[in-house]
Amino acid sequence: MEPRIIVTLLRKEVNDSLKNRWFVLYASVFAGLALLLSWLSLSGGGIGYSGFASFGRTAASLVNLVSLIVPLMALTVGAGSLAGEQERGTLNYLLSQPVSRAEVLLGKYLGLAASLLGALGLGFGLSGLVIAGRGGQTDASAYGLLVAFAFALALGMLSLSFLVGVLARKATVATSVTLFLWLTLVFGGDLGLMGTALAFKLPISTLFHLALINPLQVFKMSSLISINATLDVLGPAGIYAMQTYGQGLTRLFLGSLVTWVIIPLFASYVIFSQRGDV
Repeated sequence: MEPRIIVTLLRKEVNDSLKNRWFVLYASVFAGLALLLSWLSLSGGGIGYSGFASFGRTAASLVNLVSLIVPLMALTVGAGSLAGEQERGTLNYLLSQPVSRAEVLLGKYLGLAASLLGALGLGFGLSGLVIAGRGGQTDASAYGLLVAFAFALALGMLSLSFLVGVLARKATVATSVTLFLWLTLVFGGDLGLMGTALAFKLPISTLFHLALINPLQVFKMSSLISINATLDVLGPAGIYAMQTYGQGLTRLFLGSLVTWVIIPLFASYVIFSQRGDV
């Protein structure tokens, strides 16, 4: 693969993202809400609600915000970009040039990843400035770990969106599928696990390992650890995780999120490279 070609495609995707009104809207909403939630969390407390307690409320608000907006942003923007170019025929024109399918896929992925992480970095950066300016006491490494897990979640959802885009071929179909996936991941996680546990009387270990399949659940659990909280709030499954994996939980959660980055992207490449048409 030619790095020059990949960089050129990367820059094109970044420019296209800045012109995409949906991406700009998602990025603006995330940055605005991150700023607002941080301000309110640090302003609303009285005695006994400052310092680390205030940061805990801010971090919890950011976790919920990331869980809702980031998957939606990554899934819809990624799938729409790839499937949209296939539908318009611009991808056919691009592939008629002296470029390989691997270069096209990697360049588009890296460009969208740079745009997505840049938007998240803006939101988290504004939030961090508010925390520092309002006197919130926190460990910078804890906040950095929270941001790192959010980035990993975003990249995983972007990889999944590419798989949807390769399979769907039409932007409308890709968008519909990604919205369904978003609803399933967001609202089917907690409710689905609770219903499954009640219906089949699953052991605690099985319940925890099922939670590892959902990247949003992994992000939520890893975020609790990053802000020095305990998984006891998750009930018996959280207690089981702490007792079984201990200090290795962070590596386990990170490995799960990285798997979501690698496997869907690799599957996208295999399907895209073996297909004779676009």
